[in-house]
Amino acid sequence: MIKMPYNDILEKIQEKSGLTEQEIKEKIDTKLKQLSGLISNEGAAHIVANELGVKLFDALGGKLQIKNILTGMRSVEVVGKVLRVFELREFNSKGRSGKVASFVIGDETGTIRIVMWGDQAENITKLKENIIVKVVGGYVRENQNGKEVHLNNMGKLIINPEGETIGEVKETSSGKRKKINQLNENDSNVEILGTIVQVFDPRFFEICPECNRRARLREDDFFCDTHGKVQPNYSFVLNLFLDDGTDNIRVVCFRNQALKLLDKTQEQMLEYKDSPEKFEEMKTELLGNIIKFVGRTTKNEMFDRLEFISQLVFPNPDPDDEIKVLNKELEETKAKKESMTEQVLDTKENDVQDTPNI
Repeated sequence: MIKMPYNDILEKIQEKSGLTEQEIKEKIDTKLKQLSGLISNEGAAHIVANELGVKLFDALGGKLQIKNILTGMRSVEVVGKVLRVFELREFNSKGRSGKVASFVIGDETGTIRIVMWGDQAENITKLKENIIVKVVGGYVRENQNGKEVHLNNMGKLIINPEGETIGEVKETSSGKRKKINQLNENDSNVEILGTIVQVFDPRFFEICPECNRRARLREDDFFCDTHGKVQPNYSFVLNLFLDDGTDNIRVVCFRNQALKLLDKTQEQMLEYKDSPEKFEEMKTELLGNIIKFVGRTTKNEMFDRLEFISQLVFPNPDPDDEIKVLNKELEETKAKKESMTEQVLDTKENDVQDTPNI
C-alpha cells in the first residue's frame, strides 16, 4: 500500500481544493469525530480528499522527483546526485547471509537513502560524492520514520546516466525531532536543534582518491584496501558541542557536513591543515549559532557517553519550519492532555457507578 505522510496530504488538498489549511483540518477533525477510534489522521485526510475530488496520487509515474517518492511504491525510477557513500557490510542473520550497502542522493526537491542488496551492493565501490546516478526498478520502504529506495538484483543502478543533470540540491529533513536529553543509543534519522557552545580544531586524515575511503600508512606508502597503493587526498572531521537547554552532546561532522556548516570549499578547508591557527577565527564565529542537525547517535565507549554523527546540517534553520515544529509539538501535547483528561473522567465515572448505595 502506498503511504503518503499526513502533512503531504494536507499540502496536496490545499493546493488542489483552494481551501485553507485550517478549513481542511476542521473537515478532518469532523471526520475523526464521526469515526472515533476507527481511523487514523491519515485515513481521515484520505476520505476528505476523496470527498473534495482531490486525487492524491495522480501524475506519479515514470521518473520521479524525490519529493514525490512514497512508501509502498514499486518500480521506482529516480535520478540524483550522490551526497554520501557508506561502506559495504556483510550480514548473517536468522540463517540468511548477504551483502548490503547504502548511499544518499539528492535532487532539487529533497534527499533520500538508496539501499542496495546482494550483487547490487558491490556497486558501492564505484560511487563517489557529487556524481549523478539513476536508480531503475527500486521499491520504497519506511525505516525509522524515513523513506528509503531499495534495490535488489531485479533493479538497476546507472552511474553518470547520459543526458541527466541535477541543479542545486535541496537538503531536506525527514528526521524525527528530539530533545538532546531524549536521545538514545543507536537512534537514527533523528533531528536535533541547539546552540553551538564549543568547537574543536578539525582533524585531517588520508583517503583514497578513487573511492574516498581511509588510506593507511604501511612503511613509507599509503594503501587503500580496494585500490592498493595510492597517492592520498585528505579528508577531515570537525567536532563541536551542541546545547538545547535540556542537555548537551558532542556532534561529529565529517567532510561534507563540515563544509556546509563552515560555508567553505575543500581547498579553503585544507588551508587549516597547514595553518591551524587560522581556524581560531572560525571558532569564534560558530559559537552561539543555532544549528539544526539530522543524523544518528552512537556510544563512545572510551568516554561512556552518547555522540551524534551528523548526516545533514542546516546552518540557518527556516523560522517558518521551526514554527510548524513547535505548533505540532503543542498539538501533540494538547492531544495527550485531552486523552488523559478523558481517561480520568472515565475512571471517576466508573468509580461512581461501582460505589454501592448506602
